[in-house]
Parts: sequence; structure tokens; C-alpha cells
Amino acid sequence: MHTDPIADYLTRIRNGIMAGHDAVVVPASKIKAGLCGILKQEGYIHSFKQVEHENRVYLIVNLKYVKDKENVIHGLRRVSRPGLRIYSGAQEIPEVHGGLGIAILSTPKGLLTGKDAKKQNVGGEVLAHIW
Repeated sequence: MHTDPIADYLTRIRNGIMAGHDAVVVPASKIKAGLCGILKQEGYIHSFKQVEHENRVYLIVNLKYVKDKENVIHGLRRVSRPGLRIYSGAQEIPEVHGGLGIAILSTPKGLLTGKDAKKQNVGGEVLAHIW
């Protein structure tokens, strides 16, 4: 059992990119599927799908590269963690790498990017930064 499944998810993606894999397999959960949806919407991954194998549900995340296997995702960082929760109000949502990356927040309106959370004027827990 993992104590921080979101950190495990981000680490699996980071390791898959560093190893040059086309896809990574991650144990499924609603929050991980939401994170995949945001990464796909923002253009950081090609696609993802949910599969069942031996009574367990997994997400297959198809990673995205540009010419010559250059990574689309240059960095992933877990911000809020079980030992230190980080919350941000609607006006204090951080910019990631001068606006070149995204912050992913867990808000009362669901998982949102920092940009969308500012538009909807909601704050929440800052889960991760992706650039």
C-alpha cells in the first residue's frame, strides 16, 4: 500500500519519460483518472484508458513526445503531501515556471488547473506542478 498515491502516480510518469517508454501502467483511482484528464486536456499526454486485469483496475497512460523523443513533460513536482498540506486561495494560486507550466488543484468544484481555478474564483489544495 502506498501512503501517497499521487506521488506514486507522478513518479511512475517521470520514470516512464526518463526511460523513454511509450506508456506507463498505474493503479486506477478517481483522482488519478482526473489527473490524466487534465494532462490530456493540457497536451502533456496523448491519451489514457482504464483497463481491468485480474480483478484490479489500472490506467494505461500513453506518454507524449515531440521530435526525436524529446519529452513534452520536463518536470513534475508534488506540492501538497500527506505530511504538509498546501492550500491556496483563488487570488494566491501560483504560476508555474512563469506561466509555462500548470498547477493542479483539488477544489470544491473538482480537479482544476490553476488557470481554471482563477477563472472560477475558487481555491483549494495544490496537488502538483507540471512543466
